[in-house]
Amino acid sequence: MRRLSKSTKDKKVSGVCAGVGQYFGIDPTIVRIGFVILTLATAVIPCLIGYIFADWVMPKDNEV
Repeated sequence: MRRLSKSTKDKKVSGVCAGVGQYFGIDPTIVRIGFVILTLATAVIPCLIGYIFADWVMPKDNEV
């Protein structure tokens, strides 16, 4: 069973986008670019709060 977890190998900030990319089987760079575009196109503060929340909730991949 696959579980969503933060990446410890391919992280830039905290590994959230890399973990999401690994979970869905897509390149983490695409997830990072999509997150930046979504953040700039909508509201910056709610997206950053969501990222911080995901960082807090998601386990690291070596803890799963």
